[in-house]
Amino acid sequence: MTPGRCYGVGVGPGDPELLTVKAVRLLEACPVVAYFCAAGRESNARRVVRHHLRAEHTEMKLVYPLTTEAVGPSTYETLLADFYDQSAKRVAEVLDEGIDVAVLCEGDPFFFGSYMYLHHRLSDRYPSEVVPGVSSALAGAAVLGSPLASRNERFTVLSGVLPAHELEAGIAAADSIVVMKVGRNLDKVRDAVQRAGVLDRAYYLEWATLPNQQVMPLAEADGANAPYFSMVVIPSAGAIRR
Repeated sequence: MTPGRCYGVGVGPGDPELLTVKAVRLLEACPVVAYFCAAGRESNARRVVRHHLRAEHTEMKLVYPLTTEAVGPSTYETLLADFYDQSAKRVAEVLDEGIDVAVLCEGDPFFFGSYMYLHHRLSDRYPSEVVPGVSSALAGAAVLGSPLASRNERFTVLSGVLPAHELEAGIAAADSIVVMKVGRNLDKVRDAVQRAGVLDRAYYLEWATLPNQQVMPLAEADGANAPYFSMVVIPSAGAIRR
């Protein structure tokens, strides 16, 4: 039997109108739609595409293990690797039946996307295709209406999980910066931005492109309530002036 094809489908930052035409076409054509979610919570990726799902779709929910806070970083990494192994196995079982699977991924599959871990485990055995999605980093700049970079400027993307000194060094070395995975790391990120001397042009964003989005100067953000889907955007000073 010819195996099914696995599609990693980027669904963008949250606004359903930012889905690509190709993403919608493949989603509607695939019999099985898989998506990641936290236990007891709706999948954000599914929420974006829910109006394109039909009764004849078979949905495959891939539920993340316990959080880092519950089990500790080292144990969580082991649990996460096992989770991706098991998720890839579930998808492979469907592909082996000759059925195509669309695996939804928030933002872009290869830019902080969970799908990349399935792609690594499946793409050498099954025909696979990745559909790019609009990254929240670019959506954040669009929401602000501020350029990220122009000409020969250096644009850097950092993870808020990095140690404070690495964040500070990365911020200081770039012309424009987006810090992803802010959440509970907000206070640390803000301190690094301040030490790097660019707090005056740094902005904090939650749920960019969605109706409940929040945008404010980073100096005013509340570190106690920052959700996982938050970021810090520091636009290029040069691009703004031109």
